[in-house]
Amino acid sequence: MFTAFEAWLVGEERSQTTIRGYLADLRMFARWFKQSNGSDLSPTLLTPSDVREYRAWMQGQNRAVTTIRRHIMALRAYARWAQDAGFITDDPAARVRIPGKVALAPRWLSKPERWQVVREAEAGVAAANTPERKRLALRDLAAVVTLLNTGLRVSEICALNTADCHLADRSGFIRVADGKGNKTRDVPLNANAREVLHRWLSNTDTSSRLFAGITPSGLQRRVQEIGRRAGVDIHPHTLRHTFAKTLVDAGASMVEVAAILGHSSLNTTRIYVTPGARDLARAAERLEE
Repeated sequence: MFTAFEAWLVGEERSQTTIRGYLADLRMFARWFKQSNGSDLSPTLLTPSDVREYRAWMQGQNRAVTTIRRHIMALRAYARWAQDAGFITDDPAARVRIPGKVALAPRWLSKPERWQVVREAEAGVAAANTPERKRLALRDLAAVVTLLNTGLRVSEICALNTADCHLADRSGFIRVADGKGNKTRDVPLNANAREVLHRWLSNTDTSSRLFAGITPSGLQRRVQEIGRRAGVDIHPHTLRHTFAKTLVDAGASMVEVAAILGHSSLNTTRIYVTPGARDLARAAERLEE
């Protein structure tokens, strides 16, 4: 893999300095990828969520902005090589923002922002004027609430089968049988998630897929559109970060959060306990109490 990527960089007439830097950056990413996901890096396994989590991990390590930018550029070059070689058709790094400044923590939603997003998804159901539009609006609502309350990756929620969703009156869980690294984990469902999933299943054909007919990229567009209408800038990974941050704020340990999120390494989970700007602002305000 590295040899073929290096040959591609040479063919692109990149400088020797750039080639050496990109190869070193890719090797570092490959080590992080295996530690985080339990499998070796390959073009077909690379997702936008990986690139975003790696960016957040580097930010949590207080890496310089120039270093983070170079690593993301290396991953973009790697993705373009994979496209040219026919391994993938879509570039998983293309839409991942290169940071202009170091953030203290990944983006997560405040409680009012979470309410705005869910309210907008509910409003979409209420406004639907045909059975098909109502079905799609219910699907969007169920997906958003599930993401907010389980922290699933967008690829995981799109791969769920109806049989993976286990609902009871006072309990429930989702079995993620096709998680990254070929791991299986059970993610508990709270009352909000159980209610919306029961409503979705009661209003749709129970096909093999829980959310049949939607792809990860399609779900990402739907989440972003709901966020746009709600006035909140989000993507599915924002909801994953929000879920993890909510768990941490509620007192969950990193081991517990890692188990629910499907992280192989606590280093990946640690970014969720890094204080954000709002945390620091609240701490400063307590000085006046």
